[in-house]
Amino acid sequence: MYKRQSGFTLVEIAIVLVIIGLLLGGVLKGQEMIANARYKSLQSDIEAYKAAFFAFQDRFGALPGDFTLASTRLNAAAPNGSAADVGNITGATCSAATDESCYVWQHLRFANLISGAPTLTSTNANPTHAYGSTMDGMFTATINGRAGVWLSVEGVPADAAARYDRELDDGVGNTGLVNCNTGCAAGVYPLNTNNISLRVNIM
Repeated sequence: MYKRQSGFTLVEIAIVLVIIGLLLGGVLKGQEMIANARYKSLQSDIEAYKAAFFAFQDRFGALPGDFTLASTRLNAAAPNGSAADVGNITGATCSAATDESCYVWQHLRFANLISGAPTLTSTNANPTHAYGSTMDGMFTATINGRAGVWLSVEGVPADAAARYDRELDDGVGNTGLVNCNTGCAAGVYPLNTNNISLRVNIM
């Protein structure tokens, strides 16, 4: 007599493979949704800071960070911008307590235009974004031939940075309204890095 051998049939194996495929597809789709949500959150944060900047300018007739009457118009604890360079937000990225680029966040918070403690100073004042890094202040500068006020956005994944540049500007990292400050070569966004530094033109 022949003993019947046990094992999986081709149909059973096919069913298992289909189930595995569905599970993998679900995981990948979930990861894609999470990545898109984080990107949208970053985009929303940048737009919110732009809106707060212009709301401050409309209300007080001055640039946040550069407001020389901050201690009388906002709060006695608010630092005043320098009277020696009115119309410019000095300090490049926010790195020291006396940088006007750091005062930006204090002025916007004292004016109740963004969330956070207005007493935070220096780099502690920099708000975080969806990718876990920071917005390192707003400042006046000329970047790749374009003069204006710029928002510093640090620690952005390359794919998100490139997508933002394509959607908001020209997709080239060294021209236009969105510039890749560090992490790019000749304006080309790399394939894999989580540490792109963007400069986004505010006005």
